[in-house]
Amino acid sequence: MVKKKKQRDIAEIAYQTLQEVTQEQPTHKNIQPEKNPAAVALGRLGGLKGGPARAKKLSSKKRKAIAQKAAKARWNK
Repeated sequence: MVKKKKQRDIAEIAYQTLQEVTQEQPTHKNIQPEKNPAAVALGRLGGLKGGPARAKKLSSKKRKAIAQKAAKARWNK
């Protein structure tokens, strides 16, 4: 089976050509800034406490309903 290449827009071709000519590295908008390690640790600590506390508070019937809703949402994709 032969794979077809995705045809690119003329603007994409021009952008890539310009980058090659000027030897610039492409800038990605998806680069996330570094996170504050202290804030990450604090958030993780809260998450570690909150999950079990929520599970303890919910009845087994309610937990089952939540799990079924989540599974249904995953399979409907």
